[in-house]
Amino acid sequence: MAFGRLERRDSPKPMGEINMTPLIDVMLVLLVIFMIAAPLMTSSLRLELPASEAATPSETLEFIAVSMAPDGSLYLGEDRLEVEAFRQRITDLARTNPTMEVQLRADQNVPYGHVAELIGWCQAAGLSRIAFVAEAKP
Repeated sequence: MAFGRLERRDSPKPMGEINMTPLIDVMLVLLVIFMIAAPLMTSSLRLELPASEAATPSETLEFIAVSMAPDGSLYLGEDRLEVEAFRQRITDLARTNPTMEVQLRADQNVPYGHVAELIGWCQAAGLSRIAFVAEAKP
């Protein structure tokens, strides 16, 4: 009485090729990470801020970041603006929230007269809270 065959089958042969699917998945994930991270690293404005021992970060929730580059160009946040467009945007922002703080980042090579003119524009727009951003001394 035989219930089944007792013959031997050949064992499976070892695979001689590499499975490329996991390698391609990892490569695509890294590509997406670099595509997202690359614009974030290059969009910041590089300024040489003056150093001060009293430089402490502000804890204000609402503020406007205003920057002045060494060549005199004005930035509101990350947007580069001409003088008239800058003054118009500052006036509009002051109308919506006159208690908002202006955080002024001016390169240390910018002449003081340009910085004083910028402060005057902010005050004329109705913004009187102006904070000077500096780097902390080591």
